[in-house]
Amino acid sequence: MADVVYLTEERFLELQKELIELKTKGRKEVAQKIAEARSHGDLSENAEYDSAKHQQELLEMRIAKLEETLMKAQVIRPEELPNDKIYILSKVKVKNLRTNKVFEYMLVSPEEADFERGKLSVTSPIGKALLGKKIGDKVEVVIPAGKTQFEILEISR
Repeated sequence: MADVVYLTEERFLELQKELIELKTKGRKEVAQKIAEARSHGDLSENAEYDSAKHQQELLEMRIAKLEETLMKAQVIRPEELPNDKIYILSKVKVKNLRTNKVFEYMLVSPEEADFERGKLSVTSPIGKALLGKKIGDKVEVVIPAGKTQFEILEISR
């Protein structure tokens, strides 16, 4: 299957729940807004109606995106992957050799990336540089702040 989307089981279930919510409650709320706006008369100059129709369009686009993602999804479990190198779902402790600060990241699919929670996409500059590396390896990465080097201190699941 082309364009497989790798997800943790937790993220897969979150997306399924969101899809169900949007298809039931979301669609119902938008339909009510459209009906209410329609009841105000002339649709040609009805900003409420236009807004509700736009919300419906955005909702349907999100539903289609979720359905496509879930259709392409392959659930991966950290315990099924080896610990010798950095793979998707690896938890990595790295040291920035320029600042000597230590960071912890979990490498995830782009759909799960959340920098604030330490979840780095495997397609990000740092994620790409770390994939396949071992403890003790040093990698050079070009980030918005410029070039920097990281040393891999730890790899876990």
